[in-house]
Amino acid sequence: VSYAIAVGAIGLVALVFHNVFVAATGAAYDSVLPALGGAAAAATFKWSLAAALILPQSIMLGMTFPLMSAGIIRRYPDNPGNSIAMLYFTNSLGASIGVLASGFFMIGALGLPGTMQAAGWINLALAALVWLLARGTGNGGQIKITAGGTANPENGGRGNLDPTPISPSYGLFLLVAGLTGAASFVYEIGWIRMLSLVLGSSTHSFELMLSAFILGLACGGYWVRSRIDRIADTTRFLGIVQVTMGLAALATLPLYDQLFPLMQAVMNGLARTDSGYTLFLLSSHGMALAVMFPATFCAGMTLPLLTHALYAAGHGEKSIGAVYAANTLGSIAGVFAAAHIGLPLLGLKGLISAGAALDVALGLALLWRLAEAGRLRLVASVLAAA
Repeated sequence: VSYAIAVGAIGLVALVFHNVFVAATGAAYDSVLPALGGAAAAATFKWSLAAALILPQSIMLGMTFPLMSAGIIRRYPDNPGNSIAMLYFTNSLGASIGVLASGFFMIGALGLPGTMQAAGWINLALAALVWLLARGTGNGGQIKITAGGTANPENGGRGNLDPTPISPSYGLFLLVAGLTGAASFVYEIGWIRMLSLVLGSSTHSFELMLSAFILGLACGGYWVRSRIDRIADTTRFLGIVQVTMGLAALATLPLYDQLFPLMQAVMNGLARTDSGYTLFLLSSHGMALAVMFPATFCAGMTLPLLTHALYAAGHGEKSIGAVYAANTLGSIAGVFAAAHIGLPLLGLKGLISAGAALDVALGLALLWRLAEAGRLRLVASVLAAA
């Protein structure tokens, strides 16, 4: 029910957003900005106005995934890891399709206001459907929750899961969620800058790159969904995934060099027609996937793994929102650090390498935590430094 309310509120905001935006920006440029007199004051006002226009619905958007995850787990408590990973997959897949649908079809057919309103009506229809489904259970979609935060009282609130050999640290896993989010968006900034030199800097090129990035996340969540509830040691598996992700990101640097002659061959082989442009877009999307997919596939596994590990350890439904929030905050920090610090100081190659080093170090730190012998911990520390 809470999910339906949040989605419905987002839909209502989307229906009126264009009129509010036009009125607010019109008043700002006609009256407020001329009266401020200084660049710093004007910049502060514009940032504040932008936040006022988009922050409320962004907060509600941030609530939707944790709310839906908790609702699904309450209704189907036997395999919470599968449910979380499947929701992550469907949510990311929808986002990847939405990027392409809006950029290539809806904006051209409906304009920006019409596209926003179409999304609003989709949200309202979804809210009505979920509301009916939740009310149809007779108890608002709620079931009795144990102290552990899940729906199986027979094993301490852990569903039908075997406990991991080492109980995950709540603070450590939230830190990993934040840092892996930062590393992933360091990659995204670097890859977009790199691929813009190959694919071009048009809006369509950006949409193709963004769709490829999100599609990799979706596929990673889908792959791990059928395995997550059977993983004997989530911490060890997550450590291996983090190391693999860093190495896959690092491997994009030599691959990048090969894209320029490949794009030249594509351009030389395609006719300057509508069908030729379609093939060019498909080729561009394929190149973006070749660069982004391996690392983002690993990244798509991390949030389901982190959330599942904490949930199974008895931290309850709060772990869903906490991991999601930590990852999002880390992503914001990664974007800021990449754009304003990493690129000026390190350049593109150094930026990607720094993100890879962070992921590898995170993975080895998790494996180091499992190593009992001092020699193994020393090896992990040396590898992390390397």
